[in-house]
Amino acid sequence: MATMADVARSAGVSVATVSHVLNDTRPVLPRTRQAVLDAIDELGYTPNTLARSLVTSRTRSIGLAVSAISNPYFTEILQGVEARAREHGYGLLIADPHDDPEHERHVVRLLHERRVDGVIVAPSADPGGLLALLARHRVPTVFLDRLVSPEPAIRQGLRTGAHTRDAHTAHEHTAGAPAREGQTPDAPTPHEHTADAPGSDEHAGGSFHFDQVCAENTEPMARLVAHLAGLGHRRIGLVAGLPGFSTTSERISGYRHGLAAAGLPHDERLVVHGDSAAEGARRATAALLSRAAPPTALVTANNAMTIGALRSLRDHRLSVPGDLALVCFDDFAWADLFSPRLTAIAQPSREIGAEAVRLLLERLEAPDRPCRTVRLPCTFVHRTSCGCPDTHSEKGTVS
Repeated sequence: MATMADVARSAGVSVATVSHVLNDTRPVLPRTRQAVLDAIDELGYTPNTLARSLVTSRTRSIGLAVSAISNPYFTEILQGVEARAREHGYGLLIADPHDDPEHERHVVRLLHERRVDGVIVAPSADPGGLLALLARHRVPTVFLDRLVSPEPAIRQGLRTGAHTRDAHTAHEHTAGAPAREGQTPDAPTPHEHTADAPGSDEHAGGSFHFDQVCAENTEPMARLVAHLAGLGHRRIGLVAGLPGFSTTSERISGYRHGLAAAGLPHDERLVVHGDSAAEGARRATAALLSRAAPPTALVTANNAMTIGALRSLRDHRLSVPGDLALVCFDDFAWADLFSPRLTAIAQPSREIGAEAVRLLLERLEAPDRPCRTVRLPCTFVHRTSCGCPDTHSEKGTVS
């Protein structure tokens, strides 16, 4: 079996130079780098990753824990994570927590035991125990899609002595303004906030810092409601997600803002929870349709619930948009193939995944840097399920 010394002799360089090429620890002249790579290929040399990790304390691997990997939204996030990680020479270990707090702690613990350098997690609705685990082991962490406040962790998972200050006070806005209406930028312009008071964990004997990245939720949801109100709808229903997710609360808030901006009252009877799943949304939509005064338009708060709502409408033999207008938060690849074509808010899912890797790698390089929350703008995709004429899709950035 070839060794690093064999590679060095074949390439005519020192062992240290081979190490620098393998680990990207120092710039190497292109011709020298190529000579080393050629020698590696010729000799069939395989680096001993475990031995290298014992020396460097790094495995160049990232743990990713997201539920519903089959969901196109999370699949695209995964693709964004994998592409950016690969670009920086990192491998990926993937686990599905199934949105179950106990299983979430279990799979993240397994990822940590496999010596990943850090983790990227889409947290469950009850992440207190997860926060306690991450803080206790001081695992570099980025939360994506769903934001986490340290406050629940203080009350739940960190009661044994750990303490976490609010990492979301004294935010500083550091990013540029979003693109103007009607523009579709090549890459979303992030809104980045830096916390002046990063979280700390006394039980772990040091600071626990985590960063977060997600899409904008409130204003894009308000835009959907405003669009329906502008078409004359006065009873607009909402199929909201699982209670406890930040995405759920923020999109409900956006729904209420949209109603208020249009001068419409908020009727609690028009808001149901589909629990972020197709079957839950099917039942929730059926409950809305059974109201004495059902909605004339419906907003679904994620792509899985859009499918469930459409199934319920089919069960009731109602057409879209003839009997009920429908718009959705979350675009997906086949939304343009439905009849009618779905008017939707498109999230920058791949960019969210790539941004999570960027934040994690920067955290690894500077463990004590202030915590950051990055929000990426969404895109309003105007099609026909809202009841508008069938024209080519129109897109505009919403932040």
